[in-house]
Amino acid sequence: MKTLLKGITSRTVGTDRLLANVLEREDGGARDTVVFVHGNCSSSLFFQPVMQLLPDSIRPIAVDLRGFGTSETLPVDATRGVRDYSDDVWSVVDELGLDRVHLVGWSMGGGVVLQQLLDRPDSVASVTLISPVSPYGFGGTAADGSRLTDDDAGVGAGAANPDFVARLKDGDTSADEATSPRSVFRSSYVASGYRTDLEDLWVASMLTTAVGDDNYPGDSVASPNWPGMAPGTRGVLNTMAPMYFDVSSIVDLPVKPPVLWIHGLDDAIVSDETFFDLGTLGKAGVLPGWPGEKVAPPQPMVSQTRAVLERYADAGGSYQEIAQRACGHSAHIEYPELVTDAIVELVAGTDRVV
Repeated sequence: MKTLLKGITSRTVGTDRLLANVLEREDGGARDTVVFVHGNCSSSLFFQPVMQLLPDSIRPIAVDLRGFGTSETLPVDATRGVRDYSDDVWSVVDELGLDRVHLVGWSMGGGVVLQQLLDRPDSVASVTLISPVSPYGFGGTAADGSRLTDDDAGVGAGAANPDFVARLKDGDTSADEATSPRSVFRSSYVASGYRTDLEDLWVASMLTTAVGDDNYPGDSVASPNWPGMAPGTRGVLNTMAPMYFDVSSIVDLPVKPPVLWIHGLDDAIVSDETFFDLGTLGKAGVLPGWPGEKVAPPQPMVSQTRAVLERYADAGGSYQEIAQRACGHSAHIEYPELVTDAIVELVAGTDRVV
């Protein structure tokens, strides 16, 4: 099937780290560059509607992370958090000869761009987060970001649904089962009632995910703590385990570019009690043996993000929150005009400051 929308082109950029697929739109001498970083089980293809809508004054670039899209499939060292990804994106930015860029990260990509900000704050003009992973990772932390167990039990690759993983690997395009990629897209990526003629494209993007212990979902180990498993050291989901991932120190940066945070109020993946968190499943009685709210509470992901961004603002930075009704995990395809307008306003404001 045709995967590129009108006006979008694709090319391979070779860096000293990987061969990365990059989506672009014709550059009309734009002053500002926006770099888009996708999330888990997806690719840069999801950013095409916003890339199409951006004005000629902005050059959009979307990068496929390793093991996604048509970028090179390389192993992911989860003990580095998301740094394999953030270093890869910076290597593409450097290879393209770009200077100070605006970063947009969706879901896991939100964590990637915040890591990029931590590593090279002087190279970042602004940050836009779309339904980002919590600054403390995905699962296994209390409201203040403290870890619930010393091995992050219940977090990482072992929490992935094995049937979804198998169907992803097999390239299942059906909607026959709740665990098929298409069904997961309908139930979790977007809000109930969302309809689009581009669904086949979004499913095709999901199916580019490299499956295995070195990629998605990763490896896991046994744990003496509920629910009996903990993150391993390899693969996608383990990169967001709190033992490896914590970007809350953005509040201490001496340089604090403005942050835009966009999220859907009907987000099924990132919320204060998402059913993608085993703590929520235990509380609901879906997983047996739950040790209770004091030991394994659901992670309040949205509240954690808001608290860190409030601290960021109190320490001299700034942020804007857009919480969209009737919107799920993917505002950039559910409300592309809203996301585009917000990015344009952010970039324009940054230009005025500079």
